[in-house]
Amino acid sequence: MNIIILLIGISLTIALLFLAGFIWSMRSGQYDDTYGPSVRMLFDDKKKIKKK
Repeated sequence: MNIIILLIGISLTIALLFLAGFIWSMRSGQYDDTYGPSVRMLFDDKKKIKKK
């Protein structure tokens, strides 16, 4: 019975850490631009090739 209480405590601690990380990433603006990367991958980067 003691191991079940220990495992529940560990799992709740890990869940709270993931929740805190998710809230931190939302407040820091990580998910603000969801449209830009999807359009950016469609266009080729045109790099200038220097001829010698």
